[in-house]
Amino acid sequence: MGILSWIVLGLLAGAIAKLIMPGKDPGGFIITILLGILGAVVGGFIGTALGFGAVSSFSLGSLAIAVAGALLLLILYRVIKRK
Repeated sequence: MGILSWIVLGLLAGAIAKLIMPGKDPGGFIITILLGILGAVVGGFIGTALGFGAVSSFSLGSLAIAVAGALLLLILYRVIKRK
């Protein structure tokens, strides 16, 4: 996937994760995109380790893995920000 595809996938994954877990998080749009992109990477590592596959193409499965990774990062982000 090219960089533009990663950004679009990250934007979608971050937005979906934010819809699933609404709340006041600082950073807005940019943090949402970065969270989604990093979520795609984290989700890809976890998905590959568990045998579900990696985030290698723009598909529904890749989006689901990216959203799961973004949710995990959003939870960690909120836990760290509370302290």
